[in-house]
Amino acid sequence: MRLDSAGARDQSITSGLYTERMDPQARPQPGPITPVPLVAVTVEPLDLAALTRALSGSASADGAIASFAGLVRDHNQGRRVSYLEYEAYEPLAVRALHLIVDESRTLWPTARLGVHHRIGRLDIGEASIIIVTASPHRGEAFAACRYTIERVKQIVPIWKHEHFEGGDVWLEGATADPDDEAARDMARRIACA
Repeated sequence: MRLDSAGARDQSITSGLYTERMDPQARPQPGPITPVPLVAVTVEPLDLAALTRALSGSASADGAIASFAGLVRDHNQGRRVSYLEYEAYEPLAVRALHLIVDESRTLWPTARLGVHHRIGRLDIGEASIIIVTASPHRGEAFAACRYTIERVKQIVPIWKHEHFEGGDVWLEGATADPDDEAARDMARRIACA
């Protein structure tokens, strides 16, 4: 709150670009809801609740929603991690995520899936990936979710630059060929274990 030149109290809404006055009597008006994409690679913070809402919007036949959030941890291989930077070849990363969604749909036809991966600088505790699956049964939801993270690690061209006390290192990213049936079978076995 601040006082304007006439002494009246008003509020401001501030963004990084501008500040605009807001009438204290005004009520928020519902606006168009921006649809949440089911597949995304983004520099923006990930929103698990929004992706969950996007998948559960037509969930009358669903009995299960499973989610996974991969977080930046403060340690790796005996080192104290300061932060991570993710880089991607975005068009290919998005295409690989769509391929994983399609593979999942083939394996678990009643499950629906959304996956978002973040790129850029991420601090400790921030989500680097979120996955949400919705299906009539929990087994399919859990399996599709687990399969997705295993395949992301195998085939999505996103690279991790780890910054730690005393240095930094690039960690190996996806190395499997998306058409490699053995890699796909390994992910399926892990998901269904």
